[in-house]
Amino acid sequence: MFGIDITILAIVGLVALATAGLAYGVLFTRIETQKKAESRIRRVKTAETDRVSVKAARDRVNEMSKRRKSVQDSLRDLEKKQKEKSVKAKPSMKIRLMQAGLKLSVPQFYIAGLLFGVAVSFLALIAGAKLPVVGGIFLIGSAGFPRWCVNFLINRRCKAFLNEFPNALDVMVRSIKSGLPLNDAIRLIANDGQEPVKTEFRRIIESQQVGINIPEACARMVNSIPLPEVNFFAIVIAIQAQAGGNLSEALGNLGKVLRERKKMKAKIQALSMEAKASACIIGALPFIVALLVYMTSPDYMMILFTDPRGHLIMGASAVWMSIGIWVMRNMINFDI
Repeated sequence: MFGIDITILAIVGLVALATAGLAYGVLFTRIETQKKAESRIRRVKTAETDRVSVKAARDRVNEMSKRRKSVQDSLRDLEKKQKEKSVKAKPSMKIRLMQAGLKLSVPQFYIAGLLFGVAVSFLALIAGAKLPVVGGIFLIGSAGFPRWCVNFLINRRCKAFLNEFPNALDVMVRSIKSGLPLNDAIRLIANDGQEPVKTEFRRIIESQQVGINIPEACARMVNSIPLPEVNFFAIVIAIQAQAGGNLSEALGNLGKVLRERKKMKAKIQALSMEAKASACIIGALPFIVALLVYMTSPDYMMILFTDPRGHLIMGASAVWMSIGIWVMRNMINFDI
C-alpha cells in the first residue's frame, strides 16, 4: 500500500511538472512580449521625464541668462552715470553745505566767513601784527577756515551715517521679511531711525511724494552723503527694481559687507596707530626744540625772525616739513 501511494504521488508530481512546463512553453511568448512592452513603456516615461527635466533646466538657464544680462545692463548704465558725474566739476558750495548738514544759504555762508575774517584780522591788528600778516590772517579767516569747518562737518556727518547705516539696513531686512513693502520699510527708518540716517531716508520719502521713484531717490542720496556705501545701496535698489530678486537677502549681504568694511578700517587704524604716533612726534619735534632753545637762549633764536636770511630758512623748513608730513600721512592712510 505504501508503494502504491508513492507511485501515485510520483505520477501526480510528474503530471504537475509536465503541465507547468507545457503552460510555460505556451505562455512564454506572451510573458516575454508583456515584459518587453512594459520595458518600452518604462523607457518612454523615463524619456518624457528626462525631456521635461531638460526643458525645465533649459528654461532655468535661459531665465538666469536673461537675469544676468539685465543685471549687467543695469550695472553698465549705473557705471555710465557714475562716470558722467565724475567728469563734472566738484560739488558746489550749496551741495557741500547740504552735505555738512548746515541750514545756511551760500550768501549767508560767505557773509559769515567774511565777518569772521574781519574779526580775527582786527584782533591781530590790535595785537600789533604788521599789515602783510594781517592780510594773510584775513585771507585765512575768511576763506580757508570756513571751508575747513565745512569739510570737517562733512567728514563727521559721513562717519555718523556710516556707523548707523548697517543698523538701518538690518531693520529694513527684518521689515521686508515680515511682509512690509520697500517704501514702508524706508518710511519706518525715516520715522524711528537715528540721525543722520533718519534725515536722509526722510528725503527719499519726500522725493517719492513728489513723483520720483525709489531707485532714483536712493541714487540722489549720494549727493548729500558722498560715501561709496551709499552708492552700493543705490545700486542694490536699482538692480532689484529692474531685474527683481530677493531684496531682503541682497540688503542683508550689503549690511554684512558694510560691517566687515568697518571692522577692516578699525583694524587698519589700530595697526597704524604706532606709525601715526611716530609721525606726530617727528612733526612736533622741531617746534619743541625751537621753543626750548628760545626759552634758554632768546637771542640765538630771534635772528630767525629779524634777519631776512632767517625768514628764508624758516620758509624752506616749512616747505620741507609740509612735504614730510604729507608723505607720512599718505603712508599711514589706507583706502578700503
